[in-house]
Amino acid sequence: METNVNLKTLNQWHASDRPREKLLKHGKETLTNAELLAILLGSGTKNNNVIQLAQEILAHNQHNLVELGKMNLQELQKFRGIGKIKAISLLAALELGKRRHQSKSIDRPKITNSKDAYRILLYSLQDLRTESFRIILLNRSNRVLKTVEISSGGIAGTIVDPKVVFKTAIDHEASSIILSHNHPSGNLKPSPEDIKLTKKLKTSGDLLSISILDHLIISERGYYSFADESML
Repeated sequence: METNVNLKTLNQWHASDRPREKLLKHGKETLTNAELLAILLGSGTKNNNVIQLAQEILAHNQHNLVELGKMNLQELQKFRGIGKIKAISLLAALELGKRRHQSKSIDRPKITNSKDAYRILLYSLQDLRTESFRIILLNRSNRVLKTVEISSGGIAGTIVDPKVVFKTAIDHEASSIILSHNHPSGNLKPSPEDIKLTKKLKTSGDLLSISILDHLIISERGYYSFADESML
């Protein structure tokens, strides 16, 4: 006779069936409402595992998350296995969900040419007295995910590690990158080292399917674009 999985404690479940492990392996979208709620609860009672406790709470609210969000501290504490700490954690999570729907999405500027990139980088780079190497991370629609400083150095240059560049891109799931650095001297002409580094990063990016769209050199006099000058 098979053991009913609902009668088992969560520790007796196969690892792939436990909510936390399931989320890690398959993503948060694959979890049921009861499983997501169970992660917030953390533990059940002697007679009910945490999934059963989550199902009980959802059933009390007709499995409607809007109704669940209306519950207060005292109402949540009426369920066996929910003390003040768990009730507070649930209320906080539900309130965050509510506020998320009231928030506006971040406006991510789209880069269509070198001037768009220059405008984003200008004020953070033009007045620096030492050289700084930064990248703009872009999604598939060429919208900015983030601008990240990779390294900074002296007046004459800064050391750039390609591994750091592409790890940063991969960590942010970027589809493409725009390279940039400043020349405190004001000279916009790329140095032989600038050209060599750009070629090296472009070759590495091609292997990783992360496109290098441009490399901008910025100073108080304006900017130089490798893409505009057909240097990529």
